[in-house]
Amino acid sequence: MQSQAAATYPAWKRVLFSDFMLSRGKAQRIATVGVMTALCIVANMFLEVKFFDVQFSFTIFVSVLTGMLIGPLFGFAAVFLGDFLGYVYNSWGYIYMPWVGLSSALFALIAGLLMGVRIQKKWGIYAKLALICLVTFFVCTAGVNSAGFYFYNKYSGFSTAVIDYAEAHFGGTVSYFAYVCYRLIFKLQILNSVVNYALLFAAVPLINVLGARNAPLQ
Repeated sequence: MQSQAAATYPAWKRVLFSDFMLSRGKAQRIATVGVMTALCIVANMFLEVKFFDVQFSFTIFVSVLTGMLIGPLFGFAAVFLGDFLGYVYNSWGYIYMPWVGLSSALFALIAGLLMGVRIQKKWGIYAKLALICLVTFFVCTAGVNSAGFYFYNKYSGFSTAVIDYAEAHFGGTVSYFAYVCYRLIFKLQILNSVVNYALLFAAVPLINVLGARNAPLQ
C-alpha cells in the first residue's frame, strides 16, 4: 500500500515522474533514469533475435517497465534516448528511423500514464497491465511503428514479399491495413508482442517490489 504522502503529489509532478521516483532524492532519480536509459540501450543493441527477415526483441517489455518505474515523460525521454544511443553505437547498417524510437518511447509514456489510474483492488495491477497492453498494441505497434514503415516502404518501393502478400489476401492493393496485417501476421510481430506482454504479467512481483506504480494496488 502506498503511503499517504505519495498520494499527495500534484498531478503535474506525476506526469513527469512516478510516485516511486518522487519519493526518492534527486541523486537517486538521476541514477535511476541513467540505469533505465542504459537498459534501453542494451535492449536495442543486444536483446534482439533475427531469423532471416523476421525480428524478435524485448523492446516492448523494457519500454513499458521503464514507463512504470520512472513515470510518463521521463520514461518517454529515457526510452527515446536509449533507442537513439543504441543506434549510434551500432546501426546494423540501417538508416536511423525516428518512428521506431518514437513508438518505443510511447510505450513508456502510455504505461506511465495508465499506471496512474486508481484501482484499489488486489487485481488492480493486472487490470492496468491489460489496459496498457491493449492501448500500446494499437497506438504503438499497429499505429506509429507500422505507419512509419508503411510510408517509408511506400516511398522507397514495397518489397516483392509485401506485394505478393497483398495480392494473395487483399486483391493486390498494398493498403495500410494490408501492410499492418503483413507485419503482424506474416512477419510474426503479433507473436513478438504477445511474448513481451506475457513477460510483463510474469514480472508483476518485480514491479511490486520496485514500487513502480502510481496508485494503490490493493
